[in-house]
Amino acid sequence: MTTAPGRPQPVPVIIDCDTGIDDALALLLAVRHPGLDLRAVTCVAGNTDVAGVVRNTLTVLEQAGAPGIPVARGAERPLIEGVRTARHVHGHDGMGDLGLPAPTRTAADVDAVTLLRREILASPRPVTLIPTAPATNIALLLRTHPEVTGNIERIVFMGGAVTTGNATPVAEFNVWHDPEAAAILLTAGVPITMYGLDVFQRVIVPGPDVRRLRASGEPGTRLAGELLAHRGPATDESDPGGGLGDAGAVCAVLDPAGLTTHRLPVEVSLAPGPARGQTVVDRRVRPGESELHDGTREQPLVDVALDVDVDRYVELYLSAVERRTP
Repeated sequence: MTTAPGRPQPVPVIIDCDTGIDDALALLLAVRHPGLDLRAVTCVAGNTDVAGVVRNTLTVLEQAGAPGIPVARGAERPLIEGVRTARHVHGHDGMGDLGLPAPTRTAADVDAVTLLRREILASPRPVTLIPTAPATNIALLLRTHPEVTGNIERIVFMGGAVTTGNATPVAEFNVWHDPEAAAILLTAGVPITMYGLDVFQRVIVPGPDVRRLRASGEPGTRLAGELLAHRGPATDESDPGGGLGDAGAVCAVLDPAGLTTHRLPVEVSLAPGPARGQTVVDRRVRPGESELHDGTREQPLVDVALDVDVDRYVELYLSAVERRTP
């Protein structure tokens, strides 16, 4: 991608997703914002089965006018658990059952881990990974090809929660779906930002903006509106808005100043029981009795998103998907 004189070079990114309504919103932003160079998209089972994820991803890229970005099929199931989809949220087809056309092309002839390794190592600048799905593909990559971390700038992942979960009272869906993979991601040895439910659920596009997008004659812009309309929650029962969801993690790459983050120890609860899949975020200012008696355990430090400038991210998203200057 060429860059106009005086304009910063676009950030090379790879999205690992389980498309998914809000993954689709994230893809639309990544494709349309000039600040990003979307080098590849890899697919994993999550919101729907992996075949459906591949189909949805290819369709979204075609609707967005970016059919040439390589897409690869990845893991069909988590490392240990069985597949547990979220079709009750995303519809039977994972895309709100909007009746979108089938894609006209197929996925790459390599698997997701191979494509991830190839694109990361081939990038002239370090790549930012944006996982918006269970971390199965990323975990397999890190365990199989640890050398890739030398050309990864940062991982900004959608997952986890400091306070309340959605898959369980304490666990967010992506981490709950494959806790072992999330635990591996957290120990990647590169800078990591956790864009969790604490900010994920707050970024809502107002109803009038959603209606304007839906009325657009441009396919990608109209698709963004249809997806947002399906997402709720409603800000006004008579004119519902739609949550950006995973697209907020892409906003965080484009405009990290829109997030308030604290660097905190984070670990994933892996034991069976009601806390499995919880991201345990240590916000204490001093060690407790456990550390005093049993010794301090090493935990990865993660930039945990605790607050977000909602209006800033909504405007960032709308200006990109509508191809206008903010």
